[in-house]
Amino acid sequence: MSTPDAVPVSLAEIARIAGVGRAAVSNWRRRHDSFPNRIGGTDVSPQFSLTEIEQWLRDHGKLTDIGGKELLWPRFELLASRNESGLAVAEAARRMRTARARISHPELSPQARALVAEAGRLGRAEGPRDTFEFLLQRWLETHVRQLSTTPPPLATLMARIALAVRLGPGGDGLTVLDPACGTGHLLAAAAREYGGPGLELLGCERDPAPAALASARLGFVADDRPARVRIATTDSLRDDPFSGTRAGIALCNPPFNERDWGYEELAADRRWSHGLPPRTEPELAWVQHLLSHLEPGGAAVVVLPPAVASRRAGRRVRGSLLRTGALRAVVALPPGSAQPHSVSLQLWVLRAAADGSATPPPAQDVLLVDATGFARPGTREPSPDWDALGTFVLTALTVLDQPGQEPPDSAVRVPLLDLLDDEVDVTPGRYTASASEPSSKELAQKWGVFGSLLTDLADHARHLSALGTATSTATSTATSTQQTTTTVGDLVKAGALTLRTGQQPPDDNAPVGGTAVPLLTVADLLLDGTPSGPPVEGDGHAVAEEGDVVVAGVSRAFRAWVHEGPPVALGPQLYALRADPGKLDAHFLAGCLRAPANGRQAGTHASSSSRVDIRRLQVLQLPLEQQVAYAETFRRLGAFETLLTEAGGLGRELAGDFNDRLAAGGLGI
Repeated sequence: MSTPDAVPVSLAEIARIAGVGRAAVSNWRRRHDSFPNRIGGTDVSPQFSLTEIEQWLRDHGKLTDIGGKELLWPRFELLASRNESGLAVAEAARRMRTARARISHPELSPQARALVAEAGRLGRAEGPRDTFEFLLQRWLETHVRQLSTTPPPLATLMARIALAVRLGPGGDGLTVLDPACGTGHLLAAAAREYGGPGLELLGCERDPAPAALASARLGFVADDRPARVRIATTDSLRDDPFSGTRAGIALCNPPFNERDWGYEELAADRRWSHGLPPRTEPELAWVQHLLSHLEPGGAAVVVLPPAVASRRAGRRVRGSLLRTGALRAVVALPPGSAQPHSVSLQLWVLRAAADGSATPPPAQDVLLVDATGFARPGTREPSPDWDALGTFVLTALTVLDQPGQEPPDSAVRVPLLDLLDDEVDVTPGRYTASASEPSSKELAQKWGVFGSLLTDLADHARHLSALGTATSTATSTATSTQQTTTTVGDLVKAGALTLRTGQQPPDDNAPVGGTAVPLLTVADLLLDGTPSGPPVEGDGHAVAEEGDVVVAGVSRAFRAWVHEGPPVALGPQLYALRADPGKLDAHFLAGCLRAPANGRQAGTHASSSSRVDIRRLQVLQLPLEQQVAYAETFRRLGAFETLLTEAGGLGRELAGDFNDRLAAGGLGI
């Protein structure tokens, strides 16, 4: 056994150790009386002793080759603090590369030192780089709320932009600087993208644990190719460790909205060649810090919040950046590109003036690129389409030094005269909106589609209105012969239906084996109905299959439909009904259930947040052959509702487009 300490592990962690799905671990727990008892947690998310679990898995032959790293991580997580666990992972990386490496952080506890030695041995046996990357990723995931990292696709895009925009010789070596490097994502990306000789990687990070991890990560880079690596642990704005050093490219994802960045003590600093950044504009201090470190023709790419492009306090600095040609482009990214994920962040592309008599004068325009449209469709959580985004941005930036070349759609050259007004607003969407308006041909196509939708709507309306007239006559006749109804609860008791209830998956329910099924939630229904919850294990969870009737049991999203397509897991307040086809038609059942009056009478109280008691929902009692006729009408009514929604959305879009055109003098009179 690895350790006598009672290190807690969850069901999901046990599943990762054993290389199976979480449902399999739950089955072991039910079937084997010898399975260890839980030592903590809750009934929904129990925790077990790592030592006991490891022994049980060994005794039952269920410990796989992936167990080594997985068994190691919970013990790192048990160390006293985030700082100690991060430093221990970094020290372990040094031991993985060199068995006799000395401990460089004497503050580590004896427990952490023993863990470093064990991790070093495991890494040398199972692969140093893979073992370190595994531990680093688990550390970042554990402390995701306390750390802001640059996603690898964004880091790669930033490195490619800087290398493409940089002027000057490319074969004399390259110095890359990141003055707020975190765990080294941007420097590692630059090393991957630069294939030339003489690479030097310079980083600075004020937090000791990420700085140590960056040094460890880049140590592996230096093992693969000749590279000089220097990581300093300090605040680079207040105490610049690389003062006087010039870099070919600089990349940075600085901390946002920090008021205590050194405004008072740095007021007379020589780096502020474009003006002292206001106290409320720390991001503009980082921008000038990067520019001060660029060699002639060098390029910098920095991630910034969108407000930096327009806040009134920073207009004087922005104006100077524009007049001197230092700010060459601003790229608006889609939400989800980096933390905070709900915000459309921006990339500012900066370049220092090149040396020599042939140096062109400062540019008289700036390239503004609106890439916010490159979000991946069908996801509730924002997620960029990185391949399409990268291709578009790099293509747009090729026109920077080509005065006669037009940028692609959603990118525009804006003359400095149009920018240097009272606001000096460089937000791309403000200038690319007119360029992205639909053409006359596109508008004509939209009107054509809209006309087709209206024609289909009219056809459905005629059919349904004719049925409605007949229905009112039949209803008055049926009043004397009252149609009987039954409830979902009674149908379940009679065996005509099976009812399954959706639930919230445990926090540790990440699928690690078996079948991963997308999770549908009530929040998805309030958007576009596309499942966007984290995938869950299909076994042991309520899953709707094709042909099942799904019901949303909350008033604000009450609806019922027949599920089509691949299986989906159901979240809280969602229910799956599976009808016996010999007794009930699924489309007839869904049509009866989704009647608004049905939802109101089964609601627990009169508010939009009230629950709907699924078992109280009413269903007409009809022979199967009559159900089929009702089902066909329910289908037509559903198609009518869908067409109505599509026509309404397209109509509003057309009205907005046409209003924009009219406001711009589109009548031509």
